[in-house]
Amino acid sequence: MFDLSIMQDLAAAAARPDFALAGGLTEGPDRTGLDAAIGRATDHLLRCQQADGHWVFELEADATIPAEYIMLRRFFGRRDPAREVRIGRYLRRVQAQEAATAGGGWPLFHGGPIDVSCSVKAYFALRLIGDAPEAPHMARARAAILAAGGAERSNVFTRATLALFGEVPWHAVPVMPPEICLLPRWFPFHLSKVSYWARTVLVPLTVVMARRPVPLVPTGVSLRELFRTPPERVRRWPGGAHAAEPWKTLFASLDWVLQRTQHHFPAGARARAEAKAEAFVTERLNGEDGLGAIYPAMANAIWMYHCLGVPEDDPRVVTAWSAVEKLVLDRKAEPATAGEDTGESREESYVQPCLSPIWDTALVSHALLETGEARAEAAVARGLSWLLERQITDVAGDWAEARPGVPPGGWAFQYANPHYPDVDDTAVVVLALDRAERQIGPAGGRVAKAVARATDWVVAMQSKGGGWGAFDADNTHHHLNSIPFADHGALLDPPTSDVSGRCLAMLAQLGHGSDHPAVRSAIDYMLAEQEPDGSWYGRWGVNYVYGTWSALTALNAAGLAPEHPAMQKAVAWLKARQNPDGGWGEDGFTYPRCGGTRADTDLAMGPSTASQTAWALLALMAAGAVDDPAVERGAQWLLRQQRADGAWPEEDYTGTGFPRVFYLRYHGYARLFPLWALARLRNLRRGNSRQVVHGL
Repeated sequence: MFDLSIMQDLAAAAARPDFALAGGLTEGPDRTGLDAAIGRATDHLLRCQQADGHWVFELEADATIPAEYIMLRRFFGRRDPAREVRIGRYLRRVQAQEAATAGGGWPLFHGGPIDVSCSVKAYFALRLIGDAPEAPHMARARAAILAAGGAERSNVFTRATLALFGEVPWHAVPVMPPEICLLPRWFPFHLSKVSYWARTVLVPLTVVMARRPVPLVPTGVSLRELFRTPPERVRRWPGGAHAAEPWKTLFASLDWVLQRTQHHFPAGARARAEAKAEAFVTERLNGEDGLGAIYPAMANAIWMYHCLGVPEDDPRVVTAWSAVEKLVLDRKAEPATAGEDTGESREESYVQPCLSPIWDTALVSHALLETGEARAEAAVARGLSWLLERQITDVAGDWAEARPGVPPGGWAFQYANPHYPDVDDTAVVVLALDRAERQIGPAGGRVAKAVARATDWVVAMQSKGGGWGAFDADNTHHHLNSIPFADHGALLDPPTSDVSGRCLAMLAQLGHGSDHPAVRSAIDYMLAEQEPDGSWYGRWGVNYVYGTWSALTALNAAGLAPEHPAMQKAVAWLKARQNPDGGWGEDGFTYPRCGGTRADTDLAMGPSTASQTAWALLALMAAGAVDDPAVERGAQWLLRQQRADGAWPEEDYTGTGFPRVFYLRYHGYARLFPLWALARLRNLRRGNSRQVVHGL
């Protein structure tokens, strides 16, 4: 642990009401400008720290998951009227808030257009809660869904859920029989060839789709009013626009055959397949952190156990339900722009897709270390000690299928997810541990051992071509994105620029130069991935601003000079995309509609946001543009936008689950990234060098 006497003394002093340090941690009228903003933001993050040292912020997706939660509980007859009221309030508030762009439906991200699948589920949930179909907000939602093509335009996962409730026929759902669990690795489809999230969601769902259970308690609700064509008469269900020939036709033909033969498979093979699926889920059940530590997999595990006849009081089922309930968040409602909830109590509930404590703690540590303030460093020491306890060293997870014999050594995203660490979290944690060692002081051999083990694991996870995927190596079987079940186009976990940038930054900060094979191939990969206009694609954040920040910080750490053409081209792109108000912004529209790399270079962006402005500033500073007027204008925008509590407002979804399908609002991003950028700007302007020396 970071067992340093100076940190203990500072932590004790920090608990005193009169504690103050130079740099402005006290409140007062003299706190203005850059120092004051940094002080307020630091205070805010310190107040957010949990008692055991870690940070965790809300992680919000669209209306889909709270709606699915209502459906899951109603399927099993588990009514909770008080919670249903609060979730209903959340769904109606989001609908009203997004009315200008979603037209009465629900979008995937703030300010986005209606998404049919999300809207169908939200409408269904409100019907289950008790909202009358003739209520004004329900009439608006229904009209919006019908105008967008009707519920027959729903995606595969929505149709699977509706089929469980008898709202669409099962032929609306592409066939994925449990027997896929028995396929050999050499077969064109194998579970190891899809992403971790697809694996954990799909395995239990195959059993559910084969068994076709019905609700334990009738709902008394029908959704026929959402279909332009009666669902039993729909013959052409939508598929993924990204699907490529000849795979699209081949897999569609295979699905046609399976639809007609799946119920004639040998009983013995079906029993073995279901047993293997059950064993897969049970091995990875992950206590109260849940299967895969993501909501859809957790919910499917509950349905699977039910289909297999596992009693409700079985410890596995009890644990699976506990994992789901852990994601429910009760809070004071955010302001609504309009709608039926104006006069109601302002308590609401929603369901998070997962929890993000490792990611949040590591990123906050970087932001606080950037301030250089002793009180902040003491808090970071506690946070990093908490992180050290969560390194995964005893489970060779699914990633080992492609890298057998490699010792585990990574970190997951959530509190616990031992089968599924990811190199992105691991790199950010290692970067923070290494920086703390240099900045605060040596913390003993445990940190060095953890860093060494994590580094070996990250290097081993590098894919062919020099890049890294998040959870698996060489997960590039792109033909599988053309199967009918993959209409979201996110079945795989191929290498991406943002994740690869973080891994490269880690290796470079640890002192590995271009003579290191992993570093050399990573640099080549990053340079090859640069878009013609100078930006980089961001897979896990929205989008090109995020990817460009990830790339420039990494290439700077790897030794590319600001004069390098790639750096100069990226700087020009960022400056050209700066908004007139001085900030940067980008929304989900910048993701290509059908996957792949965009073709256009005249990219429209979006209104300025705190997190994206901070990423742009960090990127420009890494590329040597500290004194560029664009940096000053961006910093001034952040200073103007900061709230009195030290944080920044941000309703926008600047995180990405799956491009074009699933977006995330990290409530911590607008608290930590602006502080990080402003503190770095202060450090560079005060120092003798204008060069960023850290990997991030």
